[in-house]
Amino acid sequence: MLQFRIRSIWTLVVVVGTWILPAEAQPRGASWRRRPNFLILLADDLGLGDLGCYGNSTLRTPNIDRLAQEGVKLTQHLAAASVCTPSRAALLTGRYPIRSGMVSSEGQRVLQWAAASGGLPPQEVTFARILQDAGYLTALVGKWHLGLSCASLGDHCHHPLSHGFQRFVGTPFSAMGECTQWVLTQKLGRLRAGLHVLLRPLCPAVLAMAAGHLLRPTRLPRAPVLWASLAAVLLSAASVLLGPLVARADCFLMRNHSVTQQPLRAPGVATLMLREAAHFLHSARRSPFLLVVSFLHVHTPLVTGPRFLGSSPHGIYGDNVQELDWMVGEVLGMLEAEGLREDTLVYFTSDHGGSLEAQVDGQQYGGWNGGYRGGKGMGGWEGGIRVPGIFRWPGQLEAGRVIHEPTSLMDVFPTLCYLAGAEPPRDRVIDGRDLMPLLSGSPGRPPHEFLFHYCEDVLHAARWHPARGGPVWKVHYVTPNFRPGAGACYGLPVCPCSGPGVTPHDPPLLFDVSGDPGEARPLTPRAEPRFWRVLGRVARAVARHRGTLRAAALQLDAPRSLWDPRLQPCCGGFPCRCDREPFFGAA
Repeated sequence: MLQFRIRSIWTLVVVVGTWILPAEAQPRGASWRRRPNFLILLADDLGLGDLGCYGNSTLRTPNIDRLAQEGVKLTQHLAAASVCTPSRAALLTGRYPIRSGMVSSEGQRVLQWAAASGGLPPQEVTFARILQDAGYLTALVGKWHLGLSCASLGDHCHHPLSHGFQRFVGTPFSAMGECTQWVLTQKLGRLRAGLHVLLRPLCPAVLAMAAGHLLRPTRLPRAPVLWASLAAVLLSAASVLLGPLVARADCFLMRNHSVTQQPLRAPGVATLMLREAAHFLHSARRSPFLLVVSFLHVHTPLVTGPRFLGSSPHGIYGDNVQELDWMVGEVLGMLEAEGLREDTLVYFTSDHGGSLEAQVDGQQYGGWNGGYRGGKGMGGWEGGIRVPGIFRWPGQLEAGRVIHEPTSLMDVFPTLCYLAGAEPPRDRVIDGRDLMPLLSGSPGRPPHEFLFHYCEDVLHAARWHPARGGPVWKVHYVTPNFRPGAGACYGLPVCPCSGPGVTPHDPPLLFDVSGDPGEARPLTPRAEPRFWRVLGRVARAVARHRGTLRAAALQLDAPRSLWDPRLQPCCGGFPCRCDREPFFGAA
C-alpha cells in the first residue's frame, strides 16, 4: 500500500510538473511521451550520388535506402563548408564556421596536425553539451578532427570530452588518410616528384652560388633569391626523409583522454567502432542518449575489409561505400536489438560532397556527386555542399516523405535542443533552424530564406529561397578555376579559395537551382528579367549577414595551424608505439 501511494504521488508530481512547465520548453504539438534518443550517423567524403535512394543504380546501399524509405529524405540538404573541419564545427554548434573561427585565411582548409593548437574553441557550445546538461548520456565513436590541446599536452581544451561528450573512442585527427602504406607511398611519391621538378632548374643556380662563395665570398649577401632556393631544396629533402615520422604522429587511436593505439591499425577500426557502438547502446538503453557514429568511410585511403573487396563495379571506392552501408545496417540492427527503434531519432548525413581530386593513376578514389557541379573543397558549387539528409523517427515522422526545401547541417543543433526540451544559448547567433515543423509536415515558412556558402573566410556564394515560394536562386561571387576541359582542380589536393586560382565575378553568376540544379546554365539579364532584382535582394541579405559577424581568432591560421612538438600525443616512448586495444580483424 505504501509503495502504491508513493507511486501515485510521483505520478501526480510528474503530471503537474508537465502542466506548469514553460511552453517553450515543451515540444510544440508533440504526441510523444518521452524525449527521444538521438543516433547521428556521419559519413566522411560521401558523394550524394553514391546512394541508391539519391539516384545511384550501380552501387548497393540497401540499409541507407531502407532508412530513407522509413523516414524523411531531404534533397537540398547543405553543408556549411565543403571540407570537413569547418563543416563538422558547424554541425555541432549550429553556426557558420566563420563565427567560431573554424576557418583559415591562409589556405589551410582543415586542421593539418593533431599536435596543432587550433581547434573548436572552448567557449563554443555544441549540441552534445546541451544534451549532457539536459540529462542525456553522450558518446562519440569515430572521427573528430576538431583539435585536441591549446597550450599544453594534457589540457585537451578542444577534445570531445571538453565539448559535451562523456565517452570518446576514435581518431582525434583525420587519421585514415595517414595511416596506411598506400597513402604514405602516394605522399612520398608526390614529394619526390616535386623535389625532382624543383631541383632540375635550381641545380645550375645552386652550383653557381657555391662557386661564387669559393671565389668571392663577399658577394653572397647579394644573392638572396639563390639562398631562398637552396632553403626550399633542403626543406623538400627534409620532407621526404621525415614523412614517415610525421605520418605516424597523426596516426593514433584515443579512448577518452588516453592514446591507446599508435600507430593506428587501420584494418581493425571498422570492427572496433561497431563494438563500441554496441557497448554504448546496451549500457545507455535505460536513459536518454546521444550517440554520434562518425565513420572513417569513405575517405581515402579507403581501407576495406576482405568481405567487400571486389563487391562493386566501381573499384575500391565503390567497395568502401558498400561496406559503409553494411556498417550503417549493423548499427541500426543494434538499435532494434536493444528495443530502442521506436524511441530514437536517427539522422544520416555526410560532412560534405565527394572528392573529385582523389585520383591515383587516373583511377577515381572519390565519390560521385549526383550530377551536381563540383565537389569537395570547391567553395559554393553544389557538388561539394549537397549532402544526404535522412531523418527517421517511427510513429512521429511520416515514412517515405521527401522534402525539397533548402536545409542545413546547422539545423541539427536547434532541432535536437528543441526535442530534448533544452534551451539553445541566447548569447550568440545560432544560424540553424528547428526542422521539426518541416519534417512533421506542419504548414509555415521554409526554415531558411537565405544561406551563405563560404570557402575559408571568403564568401563564395549565397542562396535565396523567397518566403512566398518560387525558384531557389543561387548567386556565385567567386568560383575556383578548374583545370581546362575538366570539372575539378586536378593536380592540386583541393581547389583554392582565393588568389590566382579563383575567378571573382562582376556581375555575379546567377542560377535557378530549382530548374538547373547542376548549375550548367548561368542566367543573363536578357534571359531573366528578374536578374538585377535578385542580385540586389541577395546583396542586401549578404550585407545584413556580415553585420552580424564578430571578430574571432582563426583557428586554422598560423601559428595555431602549425605542428607544435609540445602538443604531440605519444604513447610507449619514441618513436610513439603502443597498442592497448584488442584487434578484431577487418570487418
